[in-house]
Amino acid sequence: MTEELSGRRIVVPETRELGQLLRMLEERGADTVPCPMIAIRDTPDIGPVEAWLRRFAKGSCDDLVLMTGEGLRRLRGFARRIDLEPAFIDALRLARKITRGPKPVRALREIGLAADVPAGEPTTEGVIAALERHDLTGRRVGLQLYPGTANERLLQFLESAGAEADSVLPYVYASEADDSRVIAVIDEMAAGQIDAIAFTSAPQVRRFRDVARAFGREAELRQGLERIVVAAVGPIVAAELDAMGVQVNVTPRDNTFFMKPLVRELAAALAKGRKD
Repeated sequence: MTEELSGRRIVVPETRELGQLLRMLEERGADTVPCPMIAIRDTPDIGPVEAWLRRFAKGSCDDLVLMTGEGLRRLRGFARRIDLEPAFIDALRLARKITRGPKPVRALREIGLAADVPAGEPTTEGVIAALERHDLTGRRVGLQLYPGTANERLLQFLESAGAEADSVLPYVYASEADDSRVIAVIDEMAAGQIDAIAFTSAPQVRRFRDVARAFGREAELRQGLERIVVAAVGPIVAAELDAMGVQVNVTPRDNTFFMKPLVRELAAALAKGRKD
C-alpha cells in the first residue's frame, strides 16, 4: 500500500463494485466521497423476458450477443424463477457467445463458460467489427440489450448481414440517490473542495447531468468538472462525458477497462498534479 493519494478527495459515484473501488482508493490514502446514484433492478415487464428465455432454452438462437455481465446474471435469475436455469445454461453452452468487454466474460466464467467471439473494443462498434469476420447469413442471433438504448445500430447491422435478431432487455436502472446528495457533491466540486471524480458507467454521468439540469446547477456542474481530474473507466463512459462537453483526463491504458488500472492511472495523474 502507498499514500500517494493522501489528502486527495475523490468522488466515487455508486457502482456495482463500489466497495472494491473505495477500498483501492483508500489504500492509497484517498479521502473518498461516495455518491450513491444508480440502482439496477429486474425489468418490471417480465413477460417478454420469460418468453425469450423459453425460446432460447429450446435452441432458438445460434448466437448470443452479451452486452453486459449484469444482463447475463439477470437472465439467469429470471430463468431460475421459472425453473428454466439448467435448460438456459445448456442452450447457452451450445450457442456461439459474443461479448462486449470483460464484464460479460466474467459472468460467463461464473457458470464455467467462455466467450467464443470477444469484441476487441467494449463498444457496439467493437461488437460489429468482431461479427463482421463471420458469416451471419440465416443465423438467429439473440441480443441482450441494456437500459438506455435500443441499439438500432447493431440491429441494423445484423439485418444487413442476413441474420435474424431476437432481443431481450432483462433489467432497468432506477435512480435512488437523494437529489440533495448529488447537488451537494456538485457544489463541492464547483467550490474546489474535490480533487477528482471516477466514473465507471454512463448512467452515472447522465444522473449528474439530469439532476444538475433539474435544479438549475448546470453551470456549477460544468465549472466543477473543469477544475478537477475526471477519470473514466472506458470509452463508453468517456463518450458520454464528451457528449456533455467534459474533458476526460484519465482512462486506463491499453484497453484495460478495469478498476485497478483506473485507480493506478488516476493516482499517477494526481501525483503529477495533472489537469490538462
